[in-house]
Amino acid sequence: MFNNKNILITGGTGSFGKSLTQYLLKNFNPKKIVIYSRDELKQSQMISQLQNNSKNKILRFFIGDVRDFERLKTAMNKVDIVFHAAALKNVPIAEYNPFEAIKTNILGAQNVIQACIENKVDKVIALSTDKASSPINLYGATKLASDKLFIAANNYVGKAKTKFAVVRYGNVMGSRGSIIPIFLQFKSQTHLPITDKRMTRFNISLDEGVDMVRYALSNHIGGE
Repeated sequence: MFNNKNILITGGTGSFGKSLTQYLLKNFNPKKIVIYSRDELKQSQMISQLQNNSKNKILRFFIGDVRDFERLKTAMNKVDIVFHAAALKNVPIAEYNPFEAIKTNILGAQNVIQACIENKVDKVIALSTDKASSPINLYGATKLASDKLFIAANNYVGKAKTKFAVVRYGNVMGSRGSIIPIFLQFKSQTHLPITDKRMTRFNISLDEGVDMVRYALSNHIGGE
């Protein structure tokens, strides 16, 4: 499935991107893995973390933003599979910076779709969130719009072979910005801070998230 393939991960220095990269290096022999992100510090840290991996020569680190279509188009040259994980994900910050959230989560999604079609990428999996289901905040609304763009993209490909699908899951346990590191800061206290006692949280581990995306890539026919 991944052997001898060129793979690109947007937001590749995030928790999911790093876990997916390690999974691919451990279990497959891709031709190339492109880590596409806008944070040079996280890229430098990821390079250091993987420097002892015998397969690290297949890694390519691209500084770029999903808002930048031309950079995306260049990075996707001869790429077979794209995982789109880049997003502005913090709910309060998205509420306070709505224009920025729209530029990254919606317009960025459009750029990814266009670049994939123009580069004749085979398969595209976009990562979404449970907050996109009946959204009550801007972050969820932007991801719902992004989801709809990726599903509709299957109608835009024409004679191209690109297939698009979306996966949604809940809070990734232990990832940056998740609730568990926050709870751990309060472990010596008698109470844990929560947003609302009526809230339901859906949790998934990073390994389960990677496995879900792998399953989606193996089984999707486009449009799910």
